[in-house]
Amino acid sequence: MLRITDITYAVEGRPLFESASATIPTGHKVGLIGRNGAGKTTLFKLIRGELHLEGGSITLPARARIGGVAQEVPGNEVSLLDTVLAADTERASLLAEAEIATDPSRIAEVQTRLADIDAWSAEGRASSILRGLGFEAEEQLMPCSAFSGGWRMRVALAAVLFAQPDYLLLDEPTNYLDLEGALWLENYLVRYPHTVIIISHDRELLNRSVGGILHLENRGLIYYTGNYDQFARQRAANRAVQAAAAKKQDTRRAHLQAFVDRFKAKASKAKQAQSRVKMLEKMETIRAPEDAARTVFSFPEPEELSPPIIATEGVQVGYGDTVVLRNLNLRIDQDDRIALLGKNGQGKSTLAKLLSDRLAPLAGKMTSSNKLRIGFFAQHQVEELRVDETPLQHLLRERPAEGQAKLRARLAGFGLGADQADTAVGRLSGGQKARLSLLLATLPAPHLLILDEPTNHLDIESREALVEALTAYSGAVILVSHDMHLLSLVADRLWLVSDGTVKPYDGDLPSYRTLLLSRDKPASKSGAGTAKPKRPSRDAILALRSEARKGEERVQKLNQMRDKLAAKLADPSLYEDGKKGEAEVWQRKYAEVMEGLDRAEALWMSALEKLERAQA
Repeated sequence: MLRITDITYAVEGRPLFESASATIPTGHKVGLIGRNGAGKTTLFKLIRGELHLEGGSITLPARARIGGVAQEVPGNEVSLLDTVLAADTERASLLAEAEIATDPSRIAEVQTRLADIDAWSAEGRASSILRGLGFEAEEQLMPCSAFSGGWRMRVALAAVLFAQPDYLLLDEPTNYLDLEGALWLENYLVRYPHTVIIISHDRELLNRSVGGILHLENRGLIYYTGNYDQFARQRAANRAVQAAAAKKQDTRRAHLQAFVDRFKAKASKAKQAQSRVKMLEKMETIRAPEDAARTVFSFPEPEELSPPIIATEGVQVGYGDTVVLRNLNLRIDQDDRIALLGKNGQGKSTLAKLLSDRLAPLAGKMTSSNKLRIGFFAQHQVEELRVDETPLQHLLRERPAEGQAKLRARLAGFGLGADQADTAVGRLSGGQKARLSLLLATLPAPHLLILDEPTNHLDIESREALVEALTAYSGAVILVSHDMHLLSLVADRLWLVSDGTVKPYDGDLPSYRTLLLSRDKPASKSGAGTAKPKRPSRDAILALRSEARKGEERVQKLNQMRDKLAAKLADPSLYEDGKKGEAEVWQRKYAEVMEGLDRAEALWMSALEKLERAQA
């Protein structure tokens, strides 16, 4: 197992870890979370031995292999498949030795070991991993030099997955994956045979692929059993208990201090007053949990335009003589929230360029409102920020007539305070750069906001703030993202970009996920030879209504139980001396009710969906 014991480490005088400890059992899948800049990537470097601890220790099993994606593979002439195969250094070494070995006993040893490590199926396994990350069979035989940096990062990820290290350390791997690749990775990690520690802010990934959460906060580490949602509930309950205990202690401290202040001058009470002074000195302070400054995004509101704001009729779009998308008959209104689905290379970026007026149609008709303003955010814009300028200087270039006070207020509205406003962009974190790019994209109060992977480098709190901002935003939104949580909360329409065109996707995100993981192609089964589904009987519909009603009643009862337990946990008397066991019992009951509430809500929603389909 991995043991982290009382580690201490600082960067430029700023402590990241102070007596931090944690134990990760062998074979566990763990999500490492914490706010941007807390030190997650630094912890990975400490585990790998790239940095030296100032105090404490990190121990791993003897001869344990540690693997991770440090950088992209070089742009050489080696094929993608051979690059991935070379990552298994033992296999490569044994194959090379098998070519030249002459000693019969050694030849036998080599062949036995090759069989033990399943060397002969390696090419198939490597090809399967590359395919899951978006590389078709013919692309796997192409040289690395034929692919951009983002795609070569996928090859590096494929290589480390193929090598199967004992400890797999992944730092935001979905940042360079599309939705399809992210879903494949999520499913792959569940089956990975060794220990995995993954830095991620993707809630769906942390809910589906890990069984533990290692939380980095206040320079310490706390290990929680369960996925992210279970961690969030447990942490909320712990914070409620801590806040109640702190409040109780403050009341007792005030009572003791009042006695001392009243009677310390009286000889008859001096001994009792002195006793209470000692009690105050020995009392270990219980601090109420401090809420970190809440991350927010504040989008300016555009004026309302007459619908549609964009419409296309028979549009073709592409580059030069190459048509990428054709027969586009699309309509966008100002209240639309549209998610673009489809594999990389199918034309999502081309469509985004067309809609943002960065690419003209090759044929067909495209109309838009005369007053339409469009905001565009893509990862390459984050990378194109001027690293030697401050965020304030970036805004001054865009809004030279606005006073600095107003521009600083704009920056603060995107979580960039006074310190960050005057810091060179090159010294900002990835999340802070992303917030600045989002601010620049929304500065003109656009009627249409096109976001291409907006959550890359944003921590979970920032992602939740982005969801809130997009929900409140009165303009249209078009989203390209691998973050299923973001898409499920924001998008109300799905467009599938595939086979050279764009069409509405009739299913929902869970069905699209199932479709991708099963590798089936979407197909319409209506038409000749297909039996029309039989309409449910009246009795069946009544039974579904009853099921939905009972589901709602269960949810209401569990909500009432939750409220009663929350009130019980907030009672300071529960935490008096000698009642520790009782408090733990109530906390356990609260956690059980919350889990039951989650299940009841899921069953209720399922019943409502069945009823809706039956009545359609």
